[in-house]
Amino acid sequence: MERYAAGDDAAFGELYDLLAPRLHGYLLRQTRDNARAEDLVQQTLLQMHRARGTFLKGAEVTPWAFAIARRLMIDGFRRGKREVLSTNDEGRDDGGMVDEGPSADDLVQGHQVAVRIAFELAKLPENQRVAFELIKQEDLSLAEAAEVLGTTVSAVKLRAHRAYETLRRVLGDLVAKDRDDDGNEGGAR
Repeated sequence: MERYAAGDDAAFGELYDLLAPRLHGYLLRQTRDNARAEDLVQQTLLQMHRARGTFLKGAEVTPWAFAIARRLMIDGFRRGKREVLSTNDEGRDDGGMVDEGPSADDLVQGHQVAVRIAFELAKLPENQRVAFELIKQEDLSLAEAAEVLGTTVSAVKLRAHRAYETLRRVLGDLVAKDRDDDGNEGGAR
């Protein structure tokens, strides 16, 4: 980013290759709309291009990019451009991908767990959900997530911990069921 900010236009390609996939993944999880996520990635990179002259040498570019993307997404939601999202993914067709690895039962169970986790994540307060997703799904550090959210590291740590504890509490039945099925713990009755 420093090279790009200094006028090296060729550095943009490297910057794009590093940031675009991560931004797209984050925005896709937030919007659940591939076209909207792609648009937001392009808008984010355009904003970064316009603001490249103000980029501080030595600053981290990833949190800056995520903060821009998040603000663009929030602004879009506030303008009423948000599409209605369905919280029921059970009727979705996964494209019939065949994998020799896990069994069909394992795939169905994994899908059900993923749907349940997504459902429970959606019920969390936004500040907890976003902090959890930035740290656990986007692999941002606490400092990077704090910069994206415009808050302190302690606040992000607390939000993510509360989200984790809530998920652990509401998804505890999945862990208990898995232990019973494996016969490792609690299987004898």
